[in-house]
Amino acid sequence: MIEVQGLTKFYGERAAIQDVSFSVPRGQVLGFLGPNGAGKSTTMRILTGYLGPTSGTASVGGFDVLSQSLEVRRRIGYLPETAPLYSEMRVAGFLTFVCKLRGVPPSRRRGRVDDAITACGLEERRSDIIGRLSRGLRQRVGLAQAIVHQPEALILDEPTAGLDPGQTRETRALIKELGRQRTVILSSHILSEVEATCERVLIINGGRIVADGEPGRLAQRLGTGKSHEIVLVVRGEAEAVEAAIRSVHGVEALVVTSADGGSVRAVVSTRSADLREELSRAVIDAGFGLLEVQARTLTLEDVFLQLTAGEQNQ
Repeated sequence: MIEVQGLTKFYGERAAIQDVSFSVPRGQVLGFLGPNGAGKSTTMRILTGYLGPTSGTASVGGFDVLSQSLEVRRRIGYLPETAPLYSEMRVAGFLTFVCKLRGVPPSRRRGRVDDAITACGLEERRSDIIGRLSRGLRQRVGLAQAIVHQPEALILDEPTAGLDPGQTRETRALIKELGRQRTVILSSHILSEVEATCERVLIINGGRIVADGEPGRLAQRLGTGKSHEIVLVVRGEAEAVEAAIRSVHGVEALVVTSADGGSVRAVVSTRSADLREELSRAVIDAGFGLLEVQARTLTLEDVFLQLTAGEQNQ
């Protein structure tokens, strides 16, 4: 549905993105992650026709974003980080206006507006003036304008900004439902949101794609060859517990801290795939009570920080 090949954009001598390539099929929700200034918004603006690329190509539904921009825009719903709203208009009137701009036939406008209002939980607000709504409700109106013309692809930049936890959960569910029939690209700084909503993640850093895959598989792939962590909670005296754990072959690093109820928490770093059995045996053989043992796997946050640490520290 969305095809991007070798996309590059320069602002003067500075490259905002370089040689960016990816594709997104219909029915997939893609999370687009990266630190500030990494190139997320530039890429999304090119896909929506707001910016032209310096080189490379991008298409939506087989239509080129540069030479067939109007056809692309007909097929895209876009929610920028700041929702494009007319604060003096009422909710239903604004969405009807968007239908007119989008070329929705008059006979279908009422139904499209009703569907968008229902999907975004705005039934009780359809006659309210937009400028008098809370930030969270205005964000919902912004999402409604992105879907009111029933586009084939949705590009959403921070769609849950300003929403309370309940609204955020509802919006995530809505995005996942929309993604069953449409292509969705979702940009967010909230990594838990991406994990909960997206089937696939692209991470961009310094204007280049540095990772592409399912959140869990990215963590597995990045973890290959790196240190793993095993966390133990043990009832016993800290120094003696530490000595027992260090006796296990493969322990590279160890941090022992006090825990509740006279126990200690030990975090073991190792390159071995799984030392839980050996560590458990060493603790029990030394006469200590083993209360808990678990392997800590990499999360999407770990992946993100490892891949973008250099850029963020500059």
